[in-house]
Amino acid sequence: MRIRIEGQDLPQSPELRLNRVHVGMQRQREVVGRVPVTAGHAVWELEVTAREVDGLLDVGGPWVHGSPGARFLYLSWGAVDGDGEFAMFRRAKLMFGDIPGELLRAAFEDRGVLAGRLGLTDEAGGPRCARVRPPVITWSLE
Repeated sequence: MRIRIEGQDLPQSPELRLNRVHVGMQRQREVVGRVPVTAGHAVWELEVTAREVDGLLDVGGPWVHGSPGARFLYLSWGAVDGDGEFAMFRRAKLMFGDIPGELLRAAFEDRGVLAGRLGLTDEAGGPRCARVRPPVITWSLE
């Protein structure tokens, strides 16, 4: 199953810029596709596996975290030092349970790419974190 996550409106506080804050998608324990807050937008494309379990879809693979029935993707925020080391300080959860079932099923059947779009700045002007629910994130099939 192909998934694309599109993030707009990265937080722009001077403190985040000075600390070289980046956001990336977490694959197992590694944060990849890191994008600096100075970028205009961020896009991550990934593949996940899925299988039928008692008439429901269960997703898996290195991008997927959580237990059956509570699977999610992590967007991870961290500061990058002069050596390129990433020190995570915050994460956002994109829950598969929040995706409309018909969209998830269509992506599973390879009828398109499942696309999630969200703003990456929270209401206080900082990095969006915690569980990200609709309408903050919108899901579509493309």
